Amino acid sequence: MQKKLLIVSVLTLAVLAGCSGKSDSGSASSGGAMVAFVKTQDGSPLEIKAELFDTPAAKEFSTTGKNSYVGKADAIAQGKKLFQMYSCTQCHGGDAQGQTGPSLHGPDFHYAKNATNKGMFETIWNGTNGGMGAKGKGLMDPTDPTNGLKPDEVLQIEAWIRSHNEKLTGNE
Repeated sequence: MQKKLLIVSVLTLAVLAGCSGKSDSGSASSGGAMVAFVKTQDGSPLEIKAELFDTPAAKEFSTTGKNSYVGKADAIAQGKKLFQMYSCTQCHGGDAQGQTGPSLHGPDFHYAKNATNKGMFETIWNGTNGGMGAKGKGLMDPTDPTNGLKPDEVLQIEAWIRSHNEKLTGNE
């Protein structure tokens, strides 16, 4: 009987810990629990500092996974500039149609998770096993923690990528 009680107690604590509303990534500054980001390479937790989500759009994304820049002309234009500035064109082509790297037009993606904005964010932020290096702030050049894209910039790049396929918003 005591053994059963101990097992039930342990399981109850495990369930309560899982329902605490906290994630491994910390909480967003808006007070909500952050989305649990994972690495494209192996599905392990991807830690991103909450303070990097420093714009209204980035804060919303950090708690919902929704990219509010999709369909917004100014964000799409900025995303295109960033895509070019960070040399994404070298692998994905000038219009993200694919070159040495895969097409980003969808709906079929080399990494199926890229059909969602959360998945594409994770891929851009931390890179892949297929040769794409991490682009996230502090990861792009580990010797320079200021180098790399901020979450807001990744979301703008996604908005530009999504503009190539009007049926695919990534917010599903």
